Amino acid sequence: MRLAFYAPMKSPNHPVPSGDRLMARLLIRALELGGHQVDIASEFRTHASTPEAAAALEPAIRAELERLRLTWKSTPRPELWFCYHPYYKSPDPFGPAISAEFAIPYVTAEASYAAKRDRTGWAASQKRVGEAIMQAAVNISFTERDQAGLSAAFPQARLAGLKPFIDTALFEKVSPAPDPRRLMTVAMMRAGDKMDSYVMLAKALRLIEDRPWTLAVTGDGPMRQEVQGLFAGLAGRIEWLGERNAVEIAELLGHGGLYVWPGCGEAYGLAYLEAQAAGLPVVAQETAGVPAVVEAGVTGLLTPDGDVTAYAEAVAALLDDRQRRDAMGQAARRFVLGQRSLVMAAQVLNGILRDNAGIGVT
Repeated sequence: MRLAFYAPMKSPNHPVPSGDRLMARLLIRALELGGHQVDIASEFRTHASTPEAAAALEPAIRAELERLRLTWKSTPRPELWFCYHPYYKSPDPFGPAISAEFAIPYVTAEASYAAKRDRTGWAASQKRVGEAIMQAAVNISFTERDQAGLSAAFPQARLAGLKPFIDTALFEKVSPAPDPRRLMTVAMMRAGDKMDSYVMLAKALRLIEDRPWTLAVTGDGPMRQEVQGLFAGLAGRIEWLGERNAVEIAELLGHGGLYVWPGCGEAYGLAYLEAQAAGLPVVAQETAGVPAVVEAGVTGLLTPDGDVTAYAEAVAALLDDRQRRDAMGQAARRFVLGQRSLVMAAQVLNGILRDNAGIGVT
């Protein structure tokens, strides 16, 4: 079947790497593995930082909607509109209207809704998101937390679950050769949750300076200087690897010993799955969507949200116990390669579309 794919927050073709862009690309590949032809419906980005900025986009939104209508009237049209990650700052103003006009199913993945945003000037965007969720033939959630949130806000909405996944092909080629003292992290350097995690990680590592560890950081961004400043005084123990491509990251992870990233505010964190696929156990916080990608006590350790001391102690525990670290690393690799692969996700996703939107492979 021919499907129209739209990511209002960030196009799959956006030049800046991010977890959002990666998941959009993974969904497209999963749909293609399911036998579907996937076309990116629009590159229009609806993301707005303020309600005022969102309102200012309306004329351009109307123009893009009219363009889509005219295009679909003169060319072969898709049989389903698939929207990834609509939320109050990035609603989908096109899919619901186009789907209704051309009588095709509308589907969302990772939609979210927070009623509290209505009181902060976002009521118009919230209304658009809520109506899309109710119109959807199915709303696909990646975590139980997100699915519960949608169910509470829209009890009659049609919901389904798809566990977070990655393309494991690169990691299947990696032969793990772990250095048990080498801590690894892969993350962009930007304000917000990412910076909060870097702050917490630096504080935690200072509490265990007596342990023999090194930290390799892969990533870059506008706050690189500030991030490096957090680790001042730990000279000789931090290796700044900068931005790397997917092949390089897989290889680097395969030579690490432990993946450390607190995960402040993480939706779930595909980097955790990549680290585990390379054979690294994870130390993260038990917060937001992280439990959806790390099996606590089996493939890693999850500590209470915001507890720096507990986080430091968890890292130290695995540094001190190589046998446990190795067992968790092996379990982590089995978990991701066996349960969270792109191939498995494609099968689940195809089943969801077949059962809820009447879309199958011909």
